[in-house]
Amino acid sequence: MAKQLLLQTNYEEEFRNFCEALFLKGVKLMKIKQYGSDMPDAIFEGVQHVHEAVFDGAVLKREKLIRKNLVALVAVEDEQVAGFKFGYEHEDGAFYSWLGGVHPAFQRRGIARTLMDHQHNLVKELGYKLIRTYSRNEKMAMLLLNLQSGFHVISTFVDDKGWHKIVLEKKI
Repeated sequence: MAKQLLLQTNYEEEFRNFCEALFLKGVKLMKIKQYGSDMPDAIFEGVQHVHEAVFDGAVLKREKLIRKNLVALVAVEDEQVAGFKFGYEHEDGAFYSWLGGVHPAFQRRGIARTLMDHQHNLVKELGYKLIRTYSRNEKMAMLLLNLQSGFHVISTFVDDKGWHKIVLEKKI
């Protein structure tokens, strides 16, 4: 299996040349791309594919992307969407880290952590002081990543669908 490096710059060609010089042929580059509500159709289709794989076939409706100050981060490898992390400004001024996932074929490579770190750095630069997210016990990997990344459980509730949700917050 080819080694994977996550790269968040525009120096792809220089990096590829550097890797080849070090005999790291076959290194795959993962790019993190940022979008708003006006995400290109091809990217949205890739996000939809990941969403369906992660959330048991559930369809993500495009109109759900129309949010105040939406930050949509998408991890792309070889023109294929590997994962995504979306968030937006909550009505109380906190940044709500709303939705994310990594396709099973790309999991266990640090992509979710990279997307989360990128999101947190970006929203801090945008002036937000607090990030909020919801999780569920059924999504244990995401819950653990949130806790490892400095989130604290502040409350729980049962949503309209009867799912028990865990509310987490992190000061940035």
